[in-house]
Amino acid sequence: MSDGTFDVVIVGSGPGGYVAAIRAGQLGLKTALVERDPFLGGTCLHRGCIPTKALLENASRYRDLLHAGEFGLRVPGAVEVDWARVQDRKRGVVQQLAGGIKGLLRKQKVEVVTGWGRIDGPRTVRVHAGGPDGEAVRTLEARHIVVATGSVPRVVPTAPFDGERVLSSDHVLELGSIPRSMAVIGAGAVGVEFASIYRDFGTEVTLVEALPHLLPIEDEEASAELGKAFAKRGIAVRTNTKLAGAVRTDAGVRVALEGEGTAEIEVDLLLVAIGRAPVSEGIGLESVNVQVDRGYIQVDEWCETSEPGVHAIGDVIPTPWLAHVASMEGVMVVERIAGRDVRPVPYDETPNCTYCDPEVASVGLTEKRAREAGHDVKVGKFPFLASGRAKIAGHTGGFVKIVADGRYDAVLGVHIVGYKATELIAEAVAVLRLEGTVEELIQTIHAHPTLSESMHEAAHAVYGHAIHY
Repeated sequence: MSDGTFDVVIVGSGPGGYVAAIRAGQLGLKTALVERDPFLGGTCLHRGCIPTKALLENASRYRDLLHAGEFGLRVPGAVEVDWARVQDRKRGVVQQLAGGIKGLLRKQKVEVVTGWGRIDGPRTVRVHAGGPDGEAVRTLEARHIVVATGSVPRVVPTAPFDGERVLSSDHVLELGSIPRSMAVIGAGAVGVEFASIYRDFGTEVTLVEALPHLLPIEDEEASAELGKAFAKRGIAVRTNTKLAGAVRTDAGVRVALEGEGTAEIEVDLLLVAIGRAPVSEGIGLESVNVQVDRGYIQVDEWCETSEPGVHAIGDVIPTPWLAHVASMEGVMVVERIAGRDVRPVPYDETPNCTYCDPEVASVGLTEKRAREAGHDVKVGKFPFLASGRAKIAGHTGGFVKIVADGRYDAVLGVHIVGYKATELIAEAVAVLRLEGTVEELIQTIHAHPTLSESMHEAAHAVYGHAIHY
């Protein structure tokens, strides 16, 4: 017996699900949003993007205060960290944003249903109390279903999470105090951000990565620059090194490493940040004609599964694990459902942003991949050391690097390491979206003095005539 019929039922309220629901409401689609947690916003808002960046902002402010003397400012007494207040501020930011999402959904007349959403055939979602095996409390009929169930931290068999000494990225957000020492396994975005946060607050950090570089998806030159910056900050970086095992001790964790110099280290806490696993079990996929590979739901370019009318977006499909990608996918799906003229998500134009210190951001091809693809590669670099605005800010590390095609003058990729890199990358994303050329960048007036001038200078550098370097 159905107790609700909808144009769209969306399962999961993360940045894919809630954005899709809001846009569906704007388009006049009768929409239900099913969420297992008692709050809206998903991992990004509650266990990922937002709380992590809040801690990074606190760390940045603390670092600035420690260096206030360089700017002729005197801070009376010692600068101290009130960790309880740091955590309270983080929670406050999250709660305000969650409340905002609730209001936006209400404005668009989206019905929010709390419980575990489980597909029961191509047009039905049953909502269960307490989990996938709980009592079914609602039955929702829909013309279209959108799965946006997200992901969870991936477990390493040799170091399973205990929430006390061996931590996931969820656990490490809720620490009651600043640890004396920490090992971080995995130097992707999550690992380097937490390494950066806790190092700023005084923790002795060892960062371990199995591959040769930090942030392995980034341009090798950018990754190397970050590695040097981290080493300068006192972070012990161990690349080409794997976690062999971990044993709890009375004082903390004994971590066994193997690779370039096998070793054991003793730390207070071990953070395992080797990636995330999609939440695709227990959601009823066996009741529909949906293909799953290694946990990821397989979809076409429109994020539709092999079961017509059943769609999937975000971390549960094999596209970039990024909130802004999930949001774009959600908007595309519901606009297509509404009969709008839409285009597939341009994944090759996805900005990658890592908010550690220094920040790292990129879009498009790395230099290595551009060469492998057969392009006539030309590279232009401009260091922030030569930027007046960067000197004023006191952040002169890093660079802007443009990878271009010499035959067609096309901008193929942009890679930034340094202060405000995650903001500066937006110009590069627009250039790639508009199929811009290096010459067009050179002819675009950039305000002085700004950090964005470094993009202008890097464009000049592609042809060997940077003005200020």
